[in-house]
Amino acid sequence: MQSDSHSVLLLSHDSKLISQIQAFLILPLFELTVTGDYNDARRISSERNYNIIIVDSGDGDGIDFATSLSDSYATVLLLVTAEHFDEISYRVEAYGILTFTRVFEPFYFYNMMKVAIAVHYKVQTLSSQTIKLKTKMEEIHLINRAKLLLVEKAGMSEEEAHRYLEREAMDKGIKKTAVAEKVIGKYK
Repeated sequence: MQSDSHSVLLLSHDSKLISQIQAFLILPLFELTVTGDYNDARRISSERNYNIIIVDSGDGDGIDFATSLSDSYATVLLLVTAEHFDEISYRVEAYGILTFTRVFEPFYFYNMMKVAIAVHYKVQTLSSQTIKLKTKMEEIHLINRAKLLLVEKAGMSEEEAHRYLEREAMDKGIKKTAVAEKVIGKYK
């Protein structure tokens, strides 16, 4: 599940902060993209899925940008000033955004990146499980719809409709969902 490289998007206007982060997030472990423009960051993040997005709150606009990214699969880290840390952290934690102070301490930043990577892996796992469950629910819905049509249009009992779908799938070597689609197409 772990990849060799983590893609990171950094949005900041602060050249000193950018230099410090660039020195820390080096290849091959991190692939870093840097921008100082919100519109450019929106475009870049819509064109590519990043593992981690670091947003420097700077003048305060970064907070809104970070919350707008909260529904993406990326782990969002928000850098804030120490004096506003509690207020902003409390405000964005419901969006799943990790907050840390702008004061750059390598050990602290390293630990935050480790947390961000772990969170990203957890989100990937949960997302994969959600997709599997959604697919399974769609299959069940499709099969139940076909059964209902067989009951209503072909005069079968529910058990007969169930056996019919299973038998057709087995005899033809196809999935039950494919048989269900054919039934739906026939009686639609």
